[in-house]
Amino acid sequence: MYRDLKYLLAYLLPLAGYLGLYFGGVWSYGSIYVAFLILPLLELVLPASQENHAPEEEEARGGTPLFDWLLYLNLPILTGALIFLLINVTSRELTANELTGMILNVGLMIGTVGINVAHELGHRTKKHEQWMAQALLLTGLYMHFFIEHNRGHHRHVATPLDPATSKKNQSIYAFWLRSTTMSWWHAWQLEAQRLAKLGQPAVSWQNQMVRFQIIQLAYLLAIFLIFGFTGLWVAIAAAVFGFLMLESVNYIEHYGLLRRKNAQGRYEPVLPIHSWNSNHELGRIFLYELTRHSDHHFRASRKYQILRAFRESPQLPAGYPACMILALFPPLWFSIMNPRVDRFARQTGSQSANLSQPIA
Repeated sequence: MYRDLKYLLAYLLPLAGYLGLYFGGVWSYGSIYVAFLILPLLELVLPASQENHAPEEEEARGGTPLFDWLLYLNLPILTGALIFLLINVTSRELTANELTGMILNVGLMIGTVGINVAHELGHRTKKHEQWMAQALLLTGLYMHFFIEHNRGHHRHVATPLDPATSKKNQSIYAFWLRSTTMSWWHAWQLEAQRLAKLGQPAVSWQNQMVRFQIIQLAYLLAIFLIFGFTGLWVAIAAAVFGFLMLESVNYIEHYGLLRRKNAQGRYEPVLPIHSWNSNHELGRIFLYELTRHSDHHFRASRKYQILRAFRESPQLPAGYPACMILALFPPLWFSIMNPRVDRFARQTGSQSANLSQPIA
C-alpha cells in the first residue's frame, strides 16, 4: 500500500504551479521548471523500471478507490489554478515575463493534470467519471477529444486515417496543425455517423459536438463577463498551450509507426508494438502511467495503475519530457528517431501479429 503513495509525487507539478502564481517573478514558470528541467535531468540518471504487477494483484489494484481519488482531486486543483491565474492577470501589475510564465505554467497544468487525467477518466464507464473528463477538457477548449480519442484514435491509430499519428519525417509543427484541425473535424463526422444510425439529425441537441461547442462558448463568455478581455485572452492562451502539450505527447507516442494491411486490405489489430513507450519511473508517476502507452492501446479499459510493460514495445531514447523538447528541433529529432523507426520496422515486419506478451 505504501508504495502506491508514490503517485502523490504527481502533485508536485501543480504545487510548483501554484507557487509560481503566488510568488511571481522568475518563479512564474512554476510547473515548467518541474516538467522540462527537473524531470529530464532526474530521468537522465535514475534507472527505468520494467516491473509489472503479478496477475493476481491486478484485480485488487484495479478496484482500489485511492487510485481513482488521485485522479478526481485534479479537477478542483486545476480549477483553482485557473481562477488564481485570472485573478493575477486582472488584479496585479505583472511584467511581460511574469505574464508569459504564468500562462505557460497554467497551460502546462491544463495539459497534464487536465487533459491527461481527462484521457484516463474518459475511458471509464461511470457517468461521474465521464463528466469529470469533460470538465477537465473544457479548460483546454478540447472537449471534442472525448469523442475523437475514444472512437477515432483508438480505432485508427498507427494508420494514415488517424490525424493523431505522426508520420515519419513530419515535423511537430506540421503535426500540430494537422492533428488539432483534423481531430476536431473527425469528431463532427463521428457524431454525424452515430446519429445517422439512430435516425436523428446531425444538427441537433443530441449531437455531443453541438453541446460541446455551446458549453465552451458559455465558458469563455463567463470568463469575459467576470475577468474582462484580459481574462478571456489569457484563458484562451493557456488552453492553446495546454492542448499543444497533449499533441506533443501524441507526436512522440506514435511517431513513424504503422500497422500493416493484410491481403484483404484490412489493418492488423492494434498491438503493443504500435506505440512508443518510456519506463522511466518519474515520468510514469507524473503522467499517471501514460508513458506505458502500448498497453493502453492494447487494452484501453485497463486502469493506469495496472498498465504493463511489454518486452517488444518500442522504447523512446529518453523520457517523455526530454523527447518533447527534442521534437521541437526537427533535424535533431529525425536524426535520433528515424534510425529507430527503420530498425524497429525491420525487426517486427513479419512477426508483429504474434507479439502480445507482457514482461514477467
